[in-house]
Amino acid sequence: MTASEMPSAATPNVAAGALFFDAEGRVLLVRPAYREHWDIPGGCAEPGESPRAACIREIQEELGLTVDVGPVLVVDWAPDDDKEDWLLFVFDAGPLDGDNQRRIAFVDGEITEWRFVAVEDLDGYGPGRLVRRILTAVAAKAGERCSYAEHGIAPV
Repeated sequence: MTASEMPSAATPNVAAGALFFDAEGRVLLVRPAYREHWDIPGGCAEPGESPRAACIREIQEELGLTVDVGPVLVVDWAPDDDKEDWLLFVFDAGPLDGDNQRRIAFVDGEITEWRFVAVEDLDGYGPGRLVRRILTAVAAKAGERCSYAEHGIAPV
């Protein structure tokens, strides 16, 4: 590859997810139809769309809920096995009360199921990088600070 063929800057894919909790402190996970594992609500940003706007849009598309997300909890640099670079944002979506839980509707068919999962039980629901990212987000929320991570792990 010549110098003129190389990009002038990193061009990662950008995605954003929401961390919702129930009254017992469990995390909301969703089961996408196109994956073998669970995830948090969210998805890829469209061209020109901010991570926050993408998160709000994805919640509407996946769960049928119109919510305003709070502060970013984690920014995670997470290249995947296919050699694509990813910059992943996790936003604090706060508690999801009973009224909003009853309003969840799988609008676009991407999601087939949802449930709240205790933090200590997350291991069985997704790949290690996702579980680490969620745990880092939970810790960031508890510490009331944003965390930077690489592959879901916040450097010391």
